[in-house]
Parts: sequence; structure tokens; C-alpha cells
Amino acid sequence: MKKLAAIALVAACGGGSDSPDGGGGPDAAVGDVTPLVGTFTVSLVPSVAGAPPYSSLLGKVYDGPQPEAIQWVTAATANGCTLLTPKVPFCSTPCGGSAVCVAENTCKPYAASQTLGTVTANGLATQSGAATFTMDPVANAYQPPAAVRLAYPVYREGEKFELVTSGSAFAPSFTIGSRGVAALDLTTSPISLAQNTPLPLAWTAPAVPGSKIHIKLDISHHGGSKGKLDCDLPDTGSTTIDAGLITQLLNLGAAGYPTIIMTRSRAGSAAVTAGRIDLVAASTVEKPVNVPGIISCTDTSECPMGQTCQPDLTCR
Repeated sequence: MKKLAAIALVAACGGGSDSPDGGGGPDAAVGDVTPLVGTFTVSLVPSVAGAPPYSSLLGKVYDGPQPEAIQWVTAATANGCTLLTPKVPFCSTPCGGSAVCVAENTCKPYAASQTLGTVTANGLATQSGAATFTMDPVANAYQPPAAVRLAYPVYREGEKFELVTSGSAFAPSFTIGSRGVAALDLTTSPISLAQNTPLPLAWTAPAVPGSKIHIKLDISHHGGSKGKLDCDLPDTGSTTIDAGLITQLLNLGAAGYPTIIMTRSRAGSAAVTAGRIDLVAASTVEKPVNVPGIISCTDTSECPMGQTCQPDLTCR
């Protein structure tokens, strides 16, 4: 009965061992799959400053959702994008180093990291040609051992790969699967913001359907974020961010070196007692954004005559 319940539960959230993106195996434990308690991310990392691209695999699991010090409040929405503004709760009694203030005078302990035993990866390409390798936790974190070097790309678009855990006191053995994504190529350049002007974005569409696009546009993060745009979109190759959202974001203010971060991803999920663990295939690109009136700097020598470099990395 427990085995059948686990299969039904994972299938309900889009997983299941026969689903396109994998999911929990038949031995995954029964649990609430809604809260995310762990993620394994297999990333295609693009070339930066002439360095070659590479692949990475990182995983971490906790005994519950990780509480956040900043609460993001929805200010406006349009066409799959949401303008969020930060709210920092106040706790008159400090929460200390083991907890965080999540609401007025409410502290919540940080979730504790956990292990899943030895994790075996199947279907990921390595430079040696091996398609299987194992990972043991180091400080309760998972990544390939030093002897294993991942190939680039580590998977083919649409190709299935999986992780198999040996089990631990936190969770019994289970299998979780996903499928590879193509490296993301954001073709819009330059990316410039302007009042009352929509922002069109284009990228190379995938050859295999099933991936999604997430966009984070935060133009004030170096000065303490005043707001951000988060977009969750179908991976069609283009979108246009609403002019009203762009205007509201600009009105919140900007800091130096504003950027846009776009991620193509595909994920499978498995259920454990504490919640949900995701296996994510991802490709992320980050590009600079031109904001009216913003001159970015790290030193006053980079600023126009008579201006100095401010703590928020802008010339004024």
C-alpha cells in the first residue's frame, strides 16, 4: 500500500517513473510533495570572458523548506511576468544565527541539511566516456568526485538521465529522472530599458519541446534590491515584457551593473516524507542591461569628471 501511494503521489505532481521527465521510483516515500526541500541541478555553464563552457552538477537536500529573510510581495502582473517588491519583517528579539525573521516578531529555524546516502548518476556524459558515476555527500552536499570530469554538453537535448540514491535515515532509496536541455542562446543585444516601452526578447527556440524559460530582471541588486521582475514562460523563442511592468521597475530605482538572467530548464520530481526533491536540467545566461541615467563603476576613475563611484556602484 505504501509503495502504491508513493507512485500515485509523485504522478500527481507531474512525476512518476514513466513520465517524460522521470520522477520518483516505486520506493520513494510518501510525503507532501508541495514544499521543495532539495534540488539537484545539472547545468550547462556558458563561456565567460573567453573561458570555455563547462557542465556542473550540484545537489543539496534539507529536512524542510528553507526560510527566507526577504518576503517578496506581488505589485503587478502581466503576460507571465510579475513585479515583486521586497519586504523585510522585523523581529524585536533577534533570531540569532540558527533562525531567520520570517514575519513580524516571528523567527523560523533554518532547515538542516540531510544526506540521501550514495547517489549514482546514470546517463550523464563524462570526459572519460563513462555514463555512470557515484557521489558521496561532502558536508551534506553532492557533486561529482574529483576523478570525474563532466563532458560539455553533459547531456543531449531531450535525452533522459537519472539519479539513484542508496537511501539514508532521512529517506529510503529512490530514483529521480529528468531530460537534457539545449544550451540557451539569448540573441537580443543590446538589452535596453526605457520608460513606457515594452522589452522584446528573443532566443533560439529548442528543437525538443518540454523546457521552460525563467527570467529574472533585477536592476537594483547592487544597492539592495528595490524590486525585480520574475517571468515564467513557455520556451517558444521570444517574448515581450509589458511596458507598464518595465516602467514600474524603473521607477523603483536602479544600481550599478544591472543584469537580466534567463534560464532554460526541465525538471523531474520525487517525493520524500519531508516534501519534494527536484532534478533540474538547466542552462542559464546573464547579460548586462542598459538603464537610462545609470553609469556603472567599481572605482571613481571610471566615472565622468566631477562624479564619484557610490556604494551602489553608480557614478554620481
